Amino acid sequence: MATYAIGDIQGCFEALQRLLVKIDFDRQRDRLWLVGDLVNRGPQSLEVLRYVKNLGSAAVTVLGNHDLHLIMLAEGCSRLRDDDTLGPVLAAPDRDELLEWLRRQSLMHVENDFAMVHAGLLPQWSVVRARALAGEVEAALRAGNYRKFLAHMWGSEPAAWRDDLTGWARLRVIVNAMTRMRFCTPEGVMEFRAKGELASAPPGYLPWFKAPQRQSAGHALITGHWSALGLTLAENLLTLDSGCLWGGRLSAVRLEDRAVFQVDCGDV
Repeated sequence: MATYAIGDIQGCFEALQRLLVKIDFDRQRDRLWLVGDLVNRGPQSLEVLRYVKNLGSAAVTVLGNHDLHLIMLAEGCSRLRDDDTLGPVLAAPDRDELLEWLRRQSLMHVENDFAMVHAGLLPQWSVVRARALAGEVEAALRAGNYRKFLAHMWGSEPAAWRDDLTGWARLRVIVNAMTRMRFCTPEGVMEFRAKGELASAPPGYLPWFKAPQRQSAGHALITGHWSALGLTLAENLLTLDSGCLWGGRLSAVRLEDRAVFQVDCGDV
């Protein structure tokens, strides 16, 4: 039995299938950990959703910003963007079943010494604390009135966590940190415009994982979201978005020994 963590797929179903052949994936024996952004920008988001859903307990996925965008689109809480490729999902006969399944996926997964989240964690959050906060968002997404949450979920304010935050503002900060963040200040004030390499940090900001005294540093965090970083393997950080969507590679890391497996993606 092996566990493979795989970077952002974003609708690149053909590349995913080639990667699974390369690792000799057996759904009866192995598990996949998917870092979120299963969908969008690539050509086969519908096929990715159907395949991962059908894997059942053989796959663990956390929600990414593109996954949440799809859910919001379906509920009329967001607008279709020019570069979205989500039309086939929205028009599919099994759309409601797929979106119900997606909405019930976790925001963060913790197992042994690993913690998986799409983007990152604010420096003042331990893994235990972050997992509890993720549960608050998951409960809102799974509640009967989840549409009300979706209507208030998106937005970049407030940009920092406070323990006394309540309501939509509290949930919004959790979502933004775990699905959108790249740079923050040492105190955990987030910035959402910069998307480039580490050197492109705005003045006063740094990559979230370089924040001094980061409370989650005791776990190995598995993330995606930041294609400019590429594949990074450090003792307490695995960044797995190696830019498949942009003609790079789709990457898998076997967690038991950190062996790396990749396939070239080419133009999608």
